[in-house]
Parts: sequence; structure tokens; C-alpha cells
Amino acid sequence: MTETILDIRGLSKTYKGGLKALDGVDLQIRKGEIFALLGPNGAGKTSLIGSVCGLVRPSAGSIHAFGYDLSRYWRAARARIGLVPQELAIDMFEGVMRSVAYSRGLFGLAPDPARIEEVLRSLSLWDKRDVQVRALSGGMKRRVLIAKALAHEPDLLFLDEPTAGVDVELRRDMWRQIGALRERGTTIILTTHYIEEAEEMADRVGVIDKGRILLVEEKSTLMARMGRTEAIFTLARPLPGIPTALERFGLHLSDDGAVLTYRGGDGEGEGKREVAELTKALVAQGIDFAALDLHESSLEDIFVDLVENDR
Repeated sequence: MTETILDIRGLSKTYKGGLKALDGVDLQIRKGEIFALLGPNGAGKTSLIGSVCGLVRPSAGSIHAFGYDLSRYWRAARARIGLVPQELAIDMFEGVMRSVAYSRGLFGLAPDPARIEEVLRSLSLWDKRDVQVRALSGGMKRRVLIAKALAHEPDLLFLDEPTAGVDVELRRDMWRQIGALRERGTTIILTTHYIEEAEEMADRVGVIDKGRILLVEEKSTLMARMGRTEAIFTLARPLPGIPTALERFGLHLSDDGAVLTYRGGDGEGEGKREVAELTKALVAQGIDFAALDLHESSLEDIFVDLVENDR
């Protein structure tokens, strides 16, 4: 059985003014996994991370990390947690190496130049070690944030929108770095607006909206359970209506009878099989089509559906 490294139960947070950011959140994170927490702006992602990292005081509920109750032993647990925040909160006039080394000292650890060098090299920052942070590009500043979070060798790492404002090439490079961290045994919780990141890297996915967890699922299971196939047939000649022989496919006719749309399946190939059967049925009915557009649901499609249904 996989060890639970973080156990959150009934977590709620109401800010002054009445804003309820978290509403009875239950969440368990397994050791060594990459967990993607998805949600629209204002869903409660940052409040949840802040509660675990000691930046937000919960109104109710409990958090246990590595077996420690954070309400009593937060120092011991926090020493094993790293955070890469969304905002670039760095001393811009400090050199890269000094900035990262200082972060290690904040957790009471002895200086370890070899560890700092290892972290900087892994993030392609070693040749920038003496450069002031302010002189770096946005992508490099983001890497410095990751280096500072890794300086004290955390077992659990939060990445809050780590690739926000980073170009595509740097984003993919950072994905590789995150994968390498997991291979070393680091547990990673990732929030992102780029759902392709979650689809690429996550073992499990959680969706949060209005401070509530809507779903937590293995990514592969989620795609199989909620995935759908969409096939759009552009007909050679408009139809006045859907023929009786095709009604079993649950089709939709639009554009004055010129477009026939199928939506169905279960994410495990059923949709594609039905599209093949539908294509044969169209031919048998003498219905010609000029084009066929086939689309499989992505994790983004599933996420949008979940959030829209929660409105």
C-alpha cells in the first residue's frame, strides 16, 4: 500500500469579509506521486497550498504531513516541504548562488556548497551563479524560485503555477526537470493553468472549484471514465432530418441539415468503434459526406465540463 505523505481532512478557510476560500476539503497525497490540482482563478488552490505551508491559518479542519499534526508540530513538517510560489518574491539585487544558499539557511541547515551547486546545475543556473537575479530573464527567475525551494532538500514540493509567463521551450524544459525530481523520490503537487502540463506529467488529478474538491482520480482512470469521442460529418447534401436507421447513434443535425455530429464513447475506444459503425451506416443509407473531423476528449475538455456543471 502506498504511503500517504499528506492527509487533509475537513479543511475550511473563511477570510475577513466572509469570503469562503476553502469549504471542507478532504485530500490525501501519496508518497512519490505528481498530483495536479486544477481549478479556475479563485477556486481555492493558493489558499490550500498556503494552509499546508503555514502561510494561511485554516478556520477549521486538520492537516497531517509526514505523520505530524501541523497545528502542533508545524516546524518539523515545514522543514520537509518546499514551495515555489506563483509570485516572483526574490531579492532582485542578490546573486543567484547567495540567494539559494540563504534559503537553505532559513531552515536551519548547515551550509552545503556541494548541494547548492548540484541544484543550480540541475536547473541550468550554474553559469549564472554570480549574476544578480534582476538581470535574469523571466524563465530564469522562475528557475531560481525552484532552486530556492529545493535548497533544503524537501520531500514534498508545491509548484504553484511554475511555468506562468514562461515560453514554450522553457516550459518543456521545466517539465523534464519536474520529472527528474519525481525520479529522485520527491512528491510534487502542481497547480497549473496549462492543463497539457497535468495531462503530460500527473499521476493523479484533482479538480477544485468554489473551495470544494469536485473530483480526485487517477489520470488514466479519469480519461477512460469521462473521455468522449466527437465526430463531425460535413454532408455532401443536406438532410431534412435524421433517418430512423441512424437514431440509435444519438446524432445532432445542424447548419440546415449540412452537418451531422456524433458525441459518445467512454474514453476506452468505444467512441471510435461507434464512429466506424456510423460511417458504415451512412454509406448503407446512401448518405455521402465531404469531410470528417474526429476529436478525442482531452483532460482540458473534461476539466471544463466539470467546472461548468458546478456553476
